[in-house]
Amino acid sequence: MKPLTIGALARRAGVSRTALLNYERLGLIAPARTAAGYRTFGPSVVARVEQIRAYRATGLGLDAIAALLQGGDQASLIERRLRDIHRDIAQLREQQDVLLQLLRAGASGPPAAGEPAMTKERWTAMLRAAGLDDEAMARWHALFEHQSPQAHEDFLRSLNLAAGEIERIRGWAREMGV
Repeated sequence: MKPLTIGALARRAGVSRTALLNYERLGLIAPARTAAGYRTFGPSVVARVEQIRAYRATGLGLDAIAALLQGGDQASLIERRLRDIHRDIAQLREQQDVLLQLLRAGASGPPAAGEPAMTKERWTAMLRAAGLDDEAMARWHALFEHQSPQAHEDFLRSLNLAAGEIERIRGWAREMGV
């Protein structure tokens, strides 16, 4: 592969020229220089920029990416990002509940104070209307717990269930397996 100019690399990687200059400034990439002083980027830098772009797509910051590229504790950094995402999701769900309550208030008067947008009873009624019986709902919970335990817990919390009930549901869902 012929070395790329900064503009060609930016186009190929789908990032801006400014982003590449920032990556260079932070020490994430190191271009070669022509005799005239122009930056050129070989295959290893192209691969590194693609790796940076993949990490950026997960929402990781450049400091975390730098640590990953320098051989930092990948599991720890990724787990931290997942915790951040779960926190953000919980905050968005709270906002969603408030917005749904506001919409409902416009259609049928104000909701009862502290009433969640979705309740266990409403959710169960909706699943029954969709044709799920108790056994199918239990399988649904088991699959949810198996595939995404944190999201399952977040969902159960969004139904405003007590902590004990959440743990009971998650416990039998784990025991069921899928």
